[in-house]
Amino acid sequence: MSVRLYIGNLPKEEIDRQDLQAVFAAEGDAVTTKLIKDRKTGKCRGFGFLTVNNDEQADQIIEKYNGHLFKETPIKLEKALPRTKGEENEEQAPKAANQSSIPAPNTNKDSNRRDKGSKKSRRSGGTRETTTTTDSDAIRPDPRWASELEKLKQMLAAQTTN
Repeated sequence: MSVRLYIGNLPKEEIDRQDLQAVFAAEGDAVTTKLIKDRKTGKCRGFGFLTVNNDEQADQIIEKYNGHLFKETPIKLEKALPRTKGEENEEQAPKAANQSSIPAPNTNKDSNRRDKGSKKSRRSGGTRETTTTTDSDAIRPDPRWASELEKLKQMLAAQTTN
């Protein structure tokens, strides 16, 4: 099973993947690199990933190359943390709650078919759940004033019944 290693502290300039691959060339063809670049500028974002065959090889590479100079900066190597969907959904949940006052998007079948391939439609998937709530559920009071608001509601209910 392959293991991904995080390569940090890379210089933030224009770097080719081949330059980074050349550092690890002594480890053989089984080692592959991926350099993370800024979409707009094309410059390195300061990190990348290295994929190796197994844990033993990963540990050996970390010991050998951690602190190795690459373009006059010492690189940092460690095992990469796996990305999980649960963490991504937790980050998106507060955003979806804040957008609950925005009108519901058009849910025609034709527009859904057209938007399936776009990244925007995948990211906004969590907002569809909030649009099905009733109006009273969509607006939530500030927790700092919830008790005062409850008192006002009780006073208003008492006035309307009299």
